[in-house]
Amino acid sequence: MDMEIRKQIGDPSRTALIIWDVQRMLVNGIFNKEEFLRNTMSLVDQARKHRVPIFFTKITPLPERFESPVRRLLAKQRMRKFQLTAEGLELAIEPGEGDIVIHKNTASIFIGTNFEMMLRNAGIDTIVFTGIATEFGIESSGRDASNRGFYPLIAEDAVSSSDREAHERSLRNMQKLLFVFPSKEICEMWNQRSSEIGGG
Repeated sequence: MDMEIRKQIGDPSRTALIIWDVQRMLVNGIFNKEEFLRNTMSLVDQARKHRVPIFFTKITPLPERFESPVRRLLAKQRMRKFQLTAEGLELAIEPGEGDIVIHKNTASIFIGTNFEMMLRNAGIDTIVFTGIATEFGIESSGRDASNRGFYPLIAEDAVSSSDREAHERSLRNMQKLLFVFPSKEICEMWNQRSSEIGGG
């Protein structure tokens, strides 16, 4: 990776980690569950080590009367295969002390939340995305982040979907528009930048 890019996007003090919709009903339906959880937890551990703030998102539908007709229609189509239970909506990865859980009801982390305000208040300009599903919330939020002037990093082996073909197609799309790296490389960037900043 180009050193200039590393300097621009590799500083953990200016980075947030997003764990997108790791709700049990979604995690149980992905094609690479073990690999996904292993790589996501690796990023979580490194984020804690480098004091990178961690944001979990949870699908939290609006009451039906107040939901948009478009989203109601799409939800019926998409959620038909899921058994919506309280347990299924719980997070498969437990947030730690100080982690933030964002309840959202669209495929963008920026719409209807205070997420952007929080990042700007904290001087954060880089967002690492992990979670489910690649072709829905990850790509939508990554594109939205770029349009708002943030650096979106997609952890290519820590995002997933129930649809492997759609997941791979989405990654190819994002490689043309955003920053897509393996989780190991993101962790190495954080370690290197922390060492440089600390003079180690």
